[in-house]
Parts: sequence; structure tokens; C-alpha cells
Amino acid sequence: MSTTQNEPVVWLTQEAFDRLSAELEQLQGPVRQEIVDRIEQARSEGDLKENGGYHAAREEQGKNEGRIIQLKQLLENAHVGEAPADDGVVEPGMLVVAKIAGRETTFLFGSREIVSEGSELEVFSEKSPIGSAVHGKKVGDSLSYTAPNGKDIAVEIISAKPYQG
Repeated sequence: MSTTQNEPVVWLTQEAFDRLSAELEQLQGPVRQEIVDRIEQARSEGDLKENGGYHAAREEQGKNEGRIIQLKQLLENAHVGEAPADDGVVEPGMLVVAKIAGRETTFLFGSREIVSEGSELEVFSEKSPIGSAVHGKKVGDSLSYTAPNGKDIAVEIISAKPYQG
């Protein structure tokens, strides 16, 4: 697994990896072709300056190609497989319960791509201020981190279990 400084290894369940691979296949195949067909149809209608259908399809094409690049990078750098050890240490792939600023919060530590679409589970990445603060901490640890607004936020790790989603 080669990674660059900008693309850290992301832990994914096999289910998440399969779901994202299927999405990539759809975007590269049928979705891409459908957008190309719409662009060609709009182009055949004449003047492109005032052709709303053409511009909308081109914008959608840009979004689709961006998502394809994002998925390719993610899947290329993903660590797929077993959940992390159930040792109470906060690491990617863990479902964490923590008291944050006095309020108990449950969140997934890792990539948003692990949870299925429509899930209301909150996700904190390793790059987020709270994520970098809790990474490697253990159940029972208390710490504080500086939020983007400059305030110090107290955090206590209550539990950390492998995510089974």
C-alpha cells in the first residue's frame, strides 16, 4: 500500500469497499455515458451560449469526474478487512462514545465513506481537530483540544469499540 502525505490509508469494512467499488463502476460506466449522451443531445440543439441543458450536463459531468477521482484514490489507498482490535484504543474504524464539553456523543472515528448513505452516525476523521486529539487515546483518558473557534474543549473517552456497520 503506497500512500502519499496527502492520502493517508483509510480503513474500510469489506462492505464499504464493495459498495464504493460498485459506485465507481456505475459512475465510470452507465452514469458517464448518460451524461455524454445528454451533452451530445444538447449540443445538437444549436447555440451553446444560452443552452441551459448543455451547461447543466457539463456541470454534472465535472461533478461525476471529480467523484470518480475521489473514489479511485480512496479505494487505492484503503486498508480493507478486519476491524481494529477491541482494545479500547481510539483508532480508525472505532465507534467511540465520548463526553465532549459535558455532552455524551457517539461517533465513528475514520472516514465518512465507511458508513452507508443516509446514516445519521456522526463521523470524525483523523484530520479533524477532535480526531487528531483523540487518536491513540484510551478508554478513561481525559484531554482537551482547541476547537476551530479557539475554545478549549474537554473530552473524556467513555468507550471505543470496533465499528460493525
